Amino acid sequence: MAPIRRIRESCSVMARGPGSLAAVARRSTFVNLARNALRPSYLPVMLRKIKARLRPPNKDEALAWASEHAESVEIFGESLDPELWAEANHWADGFEPQAQSILSTIGVPLGGGGHHRLLYFLTRFTIPETVLETGVAAGWSSAAVLSALSTNGSGSLWSSDFPYFRLDNPERYVGCVVPEALRDGWNLYLKGDRSNLAEILPQCGAISLFHYDSDKSYDGRTFAMDAVASHLTPECVIVCDDIDDNTWFRDWVLKRGGAYRVFERGGKYVGLVGL
Repeated sequence: MAPIRRIRESCSVMARGPGSLAAVARRSTFVNLARNALRPSYLPVMLRKIKARLRPPNKDEALAWASEHAESVEIFGESLDPELWAEANHWADGFEPQAQSILSTIGVPLGGGGHHRLLYFLTRFTIPETVLETGVAAGWSSAAVLSALSTNGSGSLWSSDFPYFRLDNPERYVGCVVPEALRDGWNLYLKGDRSNLAEILPQCGAISLFHYDSDKSYDGRTFAMDAVASHLTPECVIVCDDIDDNTWFRDWVLKRGGAYRVFERGGKYVGLVGL
């Protein structure tokens, strides 16, 4: 009788209209937050994320700077290697419908992916032996890097993530769009950057491609870059997503000096250093 009762309750909620559905969704989110907060490895990361969201992000200033410095990613890719850029576009055009199909079946919001076309291209162009990424979510960027590494015939991906704690059993969704055939040898850690990087960095070796797409707060970015700095090769290519969220990328590249690039994608901005 229990399953039938649940179905009846769901139908009753739907009959009461969108407001009731929204209330159920909010209640479910609250329950998931409370449940995940009871997990010792989750609570400290959750508190840091909440604290970071309360700080002024200087978003308008960051957005204006990124917009002013943005260039065409297509021209960039074609100028370095037109054949590889065409390959990256071909891969993305085939992968995107597959990933969207998986996500529509899951039916939970997992946020947007990184610039997967660019990441596929960079992985093919630089032929890295070690790639580090922070932030996985559904796994768009992970799939791009793993696909390119497979085509390269060598290299490994080390990924740091912290599952969406507003969801029930959130670990099951991490990397859900990554094809099974690419998962062998994928080094995936799920305790948040502070714990994950402490485990990853002593093992992974020198990093020649670094994709940052996790904690978007100013402090979070500073922590991660300070942590990985001594593990990057001199030629390491660094990609930072959502640089318009705050002024961290602007401040960092101006302080370090040297060339940098900014690309616009879907109203958001990606920063690149190393090419």
